[in-house]
Amino acid sequence: MSGIDLANFAIVISGFVISVLGLLPALFLRQANRESRGFFLFFFLLLVGYTGAQTICQLSRTALLSQVALFFSSLFSSLLIPAITAHLLRRAGMNWRRSPLFALVMILWTAYFALLVVTQFTTGIYYYTPDNGYHRGPWYPLLLIPPVLLMVTDMIALYRCRKALTHRQRVAFLIYFVVPLVCMLIQMFFYGLLLIVFGTSLAALFMFTFLLADQIEHSFQQQREIAHQRANVMVLQMRPHFIYNTLTSVYSLCNQDPQKARQVVMDFTTYLRKNFTAIANAAPIQFTAELEHARAYLAVVQVQYEDILFVEYDTPHTFFRVPPLTLQPIVENAVKHGMDPYAGPFHISIRTRKTDASSEIIVADDGRGFQADKVALLSAKLSPAPPDDSEPHIALMNIRERLEMMCGGSLTIAPNDGGGTVVTVTIPAPRVN
Repeated sequence: MSGIDLANFAIVISGFVISVLGLLPALFLRQANRESRGFFLFFFLLLVGYTGAQTICQLSRTALLSQVALFFSSLFSSLLIPAITAHLLRRAGMNWRRSPLFALVMILWTAYFALLVVTQFTTGIYYYTPDNGYHRGPWYPLLLIPPVLLMVTDMIALYRCRKALTHRQRVAFLIYFVVPLVCMLIQMFFYGLLLIVFGTSLAALFMFTFLLADQIEHSFQQQREIAHQRANVMVLQMRPHFIYNTLTSVYSLCNQDPQKARQVVMDFTTYLRKNFTAIANAAPIQFTAELEHARAYLAVVQVQYEDILFVEYDTPHTFFRVPPLTLQPIVENAVKHGMDPYAGPFHISIRTRKTDASSEIIVADDGRGFQADKVALLSAKLSPAPPDDSEPHIALMNIRERLEMMCGGSLTIAPNDGGGTVVTVTIPAPRVN
């Protein structure tokens, strides 16, 4: 075995080890979201296939096995480019399936694949002799033109998407595009060392490291946003006039109905304790705790509006978790913005139900309700805050965002058939591995 052969064998083994080192963390990755984890698994599986086929090609002693191994090595390496293009576009918030850039990448990849298939039956690009000797034909550079154009297309895509990416993401993709491209250009004109194998594997590992670091930072940022939103909800919840009205009611009841006054104090204490506990909770809690919080709030409010406010509970299903401050703010929002003390009785119903895929909380009232345009705005996933109705909008949007980030849940708003508003919270059932 010559020195070049030994060097190439060391290169492909190094590339295979690097690929496995990237695949193992991707298999057990928990910091990344499902799409990112799926991409890294697919990407490093292709890379393991690419470097593994190259290793077989170096160890093979028969022309047929070498040719088959080289074919699959070339196929796997070419599939890396559409995969990275789709991930780049997804990271930039684009629909990669409808992107003209991705369509161009697939056209170039198809051209490469066609050339690769034709190569197996001709000697113009490369061929193996019966003694297992590899030789390049006069048209070998033609096979490398589509991959070079693919990498250039990806660099154009990176430039166009740069404003939608973080600094780490831009660096990660740039490393992966530039290093293999340089190795490819060198290998196009200087045959010998398999630089492209080592360059692709090393660039992939660097890209994975940068993107993973960015994902972890994004997760921490989400946790900070959750804490900030929880604080915002607390500001909306702890209204001075509510505390003042409650204490005034207790003061009045001390002489009129001491037993009821004691009960209001207990309910108000529960309400305050649940509010303060919610600040410290960074994970979903049992729904029963959230239901107790809402009951305590409504019990205090009913003392002030005992002839107006009527509450109905129908909660047979309670064995699930919700983010802290989910139900109680919805109920408070309904009371504050749906009840009119001069319009007669105000009814609120709190119901739960279990489906095959989720748990649902339905809070319905027969109050004033939202106007149709407000319902449309509130139902939009990222709608701007209506300037004349900002408080209920902020409260519900905070709940919706925390549901999405903490448990993949959702919140929908609709007009009630009999007048008023219906707010539905959906919590996906936990997956069983």
